[in-house]
Amino acid sequence: MSSENGPILVPLDFSSQSFIALSQSYNLARLTNSPLRLLHVIDQDFLSSLTEGFLSQYNYGDTIKEDLQNKLDEIAVKLKDEQNIIATTSVRTGKIYNEIIEESKDCNASLIIMGTMGSSTLVKKFLGSNASRVIREAECPVITIKGTAHRKGCENILLPLDLTKETKEKVNKTIELARLYKSHVHIVTILENDDEFIIKKLERQMDQVKEFVEAENIKCSTACIQNDEVAEGIHEYAKLVNADLVVIMTQQESNFTDLFLGSKAQELINLLDIPVLCIRPVKKKDLTEFVLS
Repeated sequence: MSSENGPILVPLDFSSQSFIALSQSYNLARLTNSPLRLLHVIDQDFLSSLTEGFLSQYNYGDTIKEDLQNKLDEIAVKLKDEQNIIATTSVRTGKIYNEIIEESKDCNASLIIMGTMGSSTLVKKFLGSNASRVIREAECPVITIKGTAHRKGCENILLPLDLTKETKEKVNKTIELARLYKSHVHIVTILENDDEFIIKKLERQMDQVKEFVEAENIKCSTACIQNDEVAEGIHEYAKLVNADLVVIMTQQESNFTDLFLGSKAQELINLLDIPVLCIRPVKKKDLTEFVLS
């Protein structure tokens, strides 16, 4: 996650939650010496409803875009003056999730940091559609920011493990962040059943990952938690270790659970009021064990 890989993309809709996400990007931008890319997406359907009829003759859509571009530029100037962070800006028109994904490709973003309000109280297991689509389809990692109070640093990173074949990919990203923030990595496995074969396999994998993390001179601890609800188990353990960040994969290849980005992963992101780093797995050959080299 360095500046050589591109800027950190922060979508802004000028809501309080998007500005919280922006403030959470500052430390990472400094630590990686990365610029920020501020993006506002004008919803095409909303714009069309505003520019129907006589308003179209005054190029009202162009005026809106220009005003929004000026707002983003003002924020970029303040970031330079007040935070000593370089930021560029972009305004796009279209479907929100699609334009965020396309912008991340166009600017070669190393990371997307975006605020999310989660779902309505009636459907707690589902993220808002825009955040969900970005998490699922973006080629770079995505950090979702929910809640209003966040610490500036990242002292404790929570790494949930299961039997997915992308374990090494997730661990490598965790190590990268732990180095930057000098974090303590907390590995946790949620046991949904008492199958001795699965439990032993998970314990063996946790020991391998712990050994790999500690080889990088990073503090690391492990825990096995019995809980029929995976998301709830991770949520409770995150509170116990005072986690600042949880690292998950956006998809799960194992039949052991249906996590990431299934309903349980969406529930987890909605449960947590701390940042969640979502990593999209790269397709590769199946691996049954975590390999240290």
